[in-house]
Amino acid sequence: MTDLHPEGARHAVIWLHGLGDSGAGLAPLVEALALPADLPVRHLLPDAPERPITINMGYRMRGWYDIKSFEDPADRAVESHVRESAARIASLIEQLVAEGFAPERIVLAGFSQGGVIASFTALRHPVPLAGLLCMSTYLAAPNTLPGEMSEAARALPICYMHGIYDDVVNLSMGWDAKNRLEAVGLSPEWHEYPMRHEICRPQLGDIRSWLLARLGA
Repeated sequence: MTDLHPEGARHAVIWLHGLGDSGAGLAPLVEALALPADLPVRHLLPDAPERPITINMGYRMRGWYDIKSFEDPADRAVESHVRESAARIASLIEQLVAEGFAPERIVLAGFSQGGVIASFTALRHPVPLAGLLCMSTYLAAPNTLPGEMSEAARALPICYMHGIYDDVVNLSMGWDAKNRLEAVGLSPEWHEYPMRHEICRPQLGDIRSWLLARLGA
């Protein structure tokens, strides 16, 4: 796990990477945000475990869960793996709290697979967090959300970002997540960009502004 911990940090962001990447792979994104020095923020970038990924012919790579196929939504994210990974991130939140970081100063953020785990974790977390940032992603086990969403999540600031030309996670999957969140009474902020399955420069400015609004209070 990559842990960027400036002196005096009282806020934290947990960044979850996509399939085949690593925590270190997201470090350039954190650096590009250039958050102000007078708002020291701790950035934790954990690594997903290596596991065989069915859609990639069983090749082992870092993944928060297996993807068995793109056709059936239930096969897009193996639920048992999702729950294991979400439990691990929930434990990381508890570790931060034990170290003195208030939950309401902790943001969960993720790209693609990482966004799936970030949303699954944050929407079920029993105490309020500072926010949930999801980039180019979708919901896992969406039908379980109405029964499992925590009361704390009702006040959770949520931001979804997606590329119009995303050929890995279709834009419709992002819209489906947005619609399902709205159906349970949430009000996610939504941004679209003329990009594929990636993070673009205009998006960086929006991420920075959104984080500062969540952490600058």
